[in-house]
Amino acid sequence: MTPVILLAAARKSAEVTDWPARIGWLVGLALFVALVYWLMREGWKWRGTLQSDLPEPLAVPDEPGEARLTMSGRYHGSTTAGQWLDRIVAHGLGTRSRAELTLTDAGLEVERPGARDFFVPAAALRGARLDKGIAGKVLTEGGLLVVTWALGDKLIDSGFRSDHAAEHPAWVDALNQMTNDTEGAR
Repeated sequence: MTPVILLAAARKSAEVTDWPARIGWLVGLALFVALVYWLMREGWKWRGTLQSDLPEPLAVPDEPGEARLTMSGRYHGSTTAGQWLDRIVAHGLGTRSRAELTLTDAGLEVERPGARDFFVPAAALRGARLDKGIAGKVLTEGGLLVVTWALGDKLIDSGFRSDHAAEHPAWVDALNQMTNDTEGAR
């Protein structure tokens, strides 16, 4: 073949796209993604149904008392105490959100814009610690404030992260002191 014929063949391009096949793949992928999201949603609802025996957390009282400590940050969810991957979703406890924590003599007030607020009475508090993770959130060592409390007969760990992580040790000390002070009252 002559170089002129080779150049002419190189300039002529073949059809690059098979549109029906490409559209078919895109529709199939979109349906697969929709199916996965639907299954995740159904799993979340099923977990809530399985945990429906949990009593509803108390609402924030009108007069919770004078604030001992306040903290602004994020609520990362609640799990069964000691099982950091067993997320509790019943009563909105699995919903991540911004949070304003207030510790009073009456207990721990958790206000969450866009999610259900709740209150942990001082008698229900069991302790606090610094940890590195809770279901769906892993941080550096000591980056998460974990509060253990009783909801009915079940112990729960709730994870919080302050906007200023330097506040965490003061919260651990205050919550553990409150727990020690109320142990005799149980």
